[in-house]
Amino acid sequence: MNSDTKPTAASNILVVDDTPANLKLLVEMLKQRGYNVRPAPNGEFALQTARREPPDLILLDINMPGMNGYQVCEQLKADANLKAIPVIFISALDDVLDKVKAFGTGGVDYVTKPFQFDEIESRVRAHLALRRQERLLEKNLAQLKELELLRDSLVHMIVHDMRSPLAVIVMSLHVLQEQFLADRSDADELIQDANSAANRLNEMATQILDISRLEAGQMPIKKECHDLAQTLRVTNESLAALARERRIRLDVRGLSLALYDEDIVGRVVANLLTNAFKFTQPDGQITLSVTRQAEFFRVAVIDNGRGIAPEHQQKIFEKFGQVELRNKHIGTGLGLTFCKLAVEAHGGQIGVESELGQGSTFWFTLPAGSVA
Repeated sequence: MNSDTKPTAASNILVVDDTPANLKLLVEMLKQRGYNVRPAPNGEFALQTARREPPDLILLDINMPGMNGYQVCEQLKADANLKAIPVIFISALDDVLDKVKAFGTGGVDYVTKPFQFDEIESRVRAHLALRRQERLLEKNLAQLKELELLRDSLVHMIVHDMRSPLAVIVMSLHVLQEQFLADRSDADELIQDANSAANRLNEMATQILDISRLEAGQMPIKKECHDLAQTLRVTNESLAALARERRIRLDVRGLSLALYDEDIVGRVVANLLTNAFKFTQPDGQITLSVTRQAEFFRVAVIDNGRGIAPEHQQKIFEKFGQVELRNKHIGTGLGLTFCKLAVEAHGGQIGVESELGQGSTFWFTLPAGSVA
């Protein structure tokens, strides 16, 4: 026997056939090739033995009394512990419709009787090799998920611990500025810069923790009926100092009642507005609009800044994803990720429409509410 015809491991094969001669022939020939083989004379017995000890592969006849091969395969595929096992049908039925039905019930291959054993063994080896690769991929994916969870837990722990010393820094800078350096104009700018940097770090820490909670489905979302127009006005007023000479236009007509958590959606709007400020010229214009679309309201933040190339428009919503434009980064890869997760947690969608040199429109939708 050539070495390349041997199984790479003692694979366990279940052979199901109600004809004793066929069953004996397949079992003996597979055993000679080094496989562990179990015979099953009918469908009911096959399901029992498969559930007791799942095989690596099943050779399955179709025409059997009681439960036929199609029914056996359907039950195998309905069982979470057995559905991944490859099933090769072996049958005297050679009509195209029979083969289509076999594949439709979950079979991976079909051999017509009378068969040549070399053909069957070749197909067995091929599907066992594919199954081994699937298991390896499943194992690697599970390991990657564990590593990702470990990484996220570590980041969460570090960021959580960062917040206490950051709070001390912010408070200490405030006291220093108010009580000890009030008459030192030369120090005031340095203190303001330090305050700004500390506040920005604190904001990043909050975003990381909130993103982690949103991804885990642990962020409490208090969805109530609010007026989007009012939320936009309040958020815009709170960021007036950042707008400077930029013109902000509110395009809201009528009542715009939607179901959302006012604090969280306010932060979404603030993130989008802050990004618009960064990439709009000091004398540019930014528009905040709300429009009704069937059962949703669409909120848009429209700027006339430099725009974003199409290939970058999805990346900017990814965690830690950044896009460089003229040696400047768009965000930290946190703010827009928070926006995406927060909007989706409300049952809405978020996106961007943009062309280089033509500005950008960041938009999101929220389910419409009603007056109680």
